[in-house]
Amino acid sequence: MPVNVDGKLYYKTSEAARLAGISRSTLLRWMDRQIINETSLRDRRGWRLFAQDEISSISREAHKLHS
Repeated sequence: MPVNVDGKLYYKTSEAARLAGISRSTLLRWMDRQIINETSLRDRRGWRLFAQDEISSISREAHKLHS
């Protein structure tokens, strides 16, 4: 379920991964390996929150073709 912060929707890690078409573990691994940027927003528990534009970027990375 998205979280509303100042009128903008953010998604937790599992939701962001699902929307991008990858697993949660893949998303975390890509952040660890700096394939994608770490999100700067976290909730009070320290959980990452992803904006729709970040999810779109993750999805583009997930669907890249490598030759």
